[in-house]
Amino acid sequence: MTAHFVPADLRLYFVTDPEGPAPIEATVEAALRGGATLIQIRDKHSGDDDLIALASRLAPACRERGVPLVLNDRVEAATRAAVDGVHVGQSDTDASVARARLGPRAIIGLSATNLAEAAAVDAAVVDYCGLGPIFATATKLDATPPLELDGFQAACARCPVPVVAIGGITADNAGRIIEAGADGVAVVTAISRTDDPEVATAALRAAVDARPPRG
Repeated sequence: MTAHFVPADLRLYFVTDPEGPAPIEATVEAALRGGATLIQIRDKHSGDDDLIALASRLAPACRERGVPLVLNDRVEAATRAAVDGVHVGQSDTDASVARARLGPRAIIGLSATNLAEAAAVDAAVVDYCGLGPIFATATKLDATPPLELDGFQAACARCPVPVVAIGGITADNAGRIIEAGADGVAVVTAISRTDDPEVATAALRAAVDARPPRG
């Protein structure tokens, strides 16, 4: 048995940056214009009501382009918000609880940081795995040691669901990550902390599209 719903396009996954220099709404709009294919609202400090309000502001632009919008971890908020699902970590709400709460059509993503966690992903519950960090990243100060490409490739090969790579990804290395087995790449600061998020997104998308995943 496989998960009930897989997002149509995982190629370029933008995770919002609450500390970015521009308003999140403006950055998401730019990322959508540049070719982002999935948006995650991630903010560990804001309350549920604030995240729900933000989701309601982002949802129309995402829907207009057919791009799914998910919340990081906040399963209860996701039930009240205009979002398509949630992404949970190993220490967040259990993915099976998220699936039961949000239903068969919700997108459920799960983080994995090593081969064992990637291999243990339940394809009956989870639609995709966010695997990383691939390279060292300043976005998450408590991140585990980077997998690097060899470790990522080994973990990716054992994961039973589509894999989105995360951690230290840029337009310069995104193509190599796709070649190593990723179905897509997830980024934060490579879009949010640039002078032109739309141009940065377009460069990432071009790098991903230039290297079709291993078949």
